[in-house]
Amino acid sequence: MASQLVRISEADHAALSELSKQLGTSMSGVLSEAIRLMRNRELLRRTNEAYAALRRNPKAWQEEKKERAQWESALRDGME
Repeated sequence: MASQLVRISEADHAALSELSKQLGTSMSGVLSEAIRLMRNRELLRRTNEAYAALRRNPKAWQEEKKERAQWESALRDGME
């Protein structure tokens, strides 16, 4: 795996080192997990914003609810 140099503050390096020791993993492992968690959080934030925008549009929201009902009835049909 190729590596890159990233500059961080001394305080962040100390925190990263401490987390690495506590979790029993490498500092790069801690960074990878932090990046994964932040990406997931951002995806959920954008998804929530999109649903909020959808709910502000009554016609679009009704269409969404109608589509959900269709999917729910398809899920209850007993077929896999």
